[in-house]
Amino acid sequence: MGAVKIEICCGSADDVIEAYKAGADRAELNSCLFLGGLTPTVGALRVAKKYANLPVLCMVRPREGGFHYTEMEFETALSDAKSLLNNGADGIVFGFLKEDGAVDEDRCGAVMALAGKKETVFHRAIDVVPDWRDALDALARLGITRVLSSGQSRSALQGAGTLSEMTRYAAGRIEILPGAGINPDNARELIEKTGCRQIHLSMHKFIEDRSASANPRINFTGTVCPPEDHFKMIDGDKLARFTNSFKS
Repeated sequence: MGAVKIEICCGSADDVIEAYKAGADRAELNSCLFLGGLTPTVGALRVAKKYANLPVLCMVRPREGGFHYTEMEFETALSDAKSLLNNGADGIVFGFLKEDGAVDEDRCGAVMALAGKKETVFHRAIDVVPDWRDALDALARLGITRVLSSGQSRSALQGAGTLSEMTRYAAGRIEILPGAGINPDNARELIEKTGCRQIHLSMHKFIEDRSASANPRINFTGTVCPPEDHFKMIDGDKLARFTNSFKS
């Protein structure tokens, strides 16, 4: 199949380190993966870079629920981006839309100015824009490195046709990075259908933490969030088998 870059969606420094040990090519560092991924802490980035020798791109997303932010939220995003870049981030992942869902070129351009020569990724906000061709044109004009997309579908495999169209339409102006629902069972099929040479996936397992179980009446995360007695972490063994299958 040839070389395929594997990017892992990470929710902690531990995740990045496990991804590195398992042979991943790149990590996207977030916090709050349950909410789709929010801005990570500088501390998580610094620990990840200390122990993992691979590119770490950091999400800059100040809140859940859409991508049209208030002025204060956008100022927060810029401040976070600057701090992350100054503390070793190899790139920034972001997505700013206007109220009508179109790409906000002014706000994206402000992040590009901060990033300089480091990699920039427009995340899955592309999957909710009204016209992905117009969006790709705008992002290519800005010089953004790549776009993370499911082809405007629930999963990348379901959106494989659109991802293939995106790749042809981009014509080398901007990279297309498929993501959403990719796993060891469908990764090769997706690559064959889209022609993309890189994929974005997560591969987590549940880790038990019983420290809050003495009083089950208390829930700190709310009724719709995960329970208190476990959390997710990258399954290093499973990921290593997956990466080895592509590199052997």
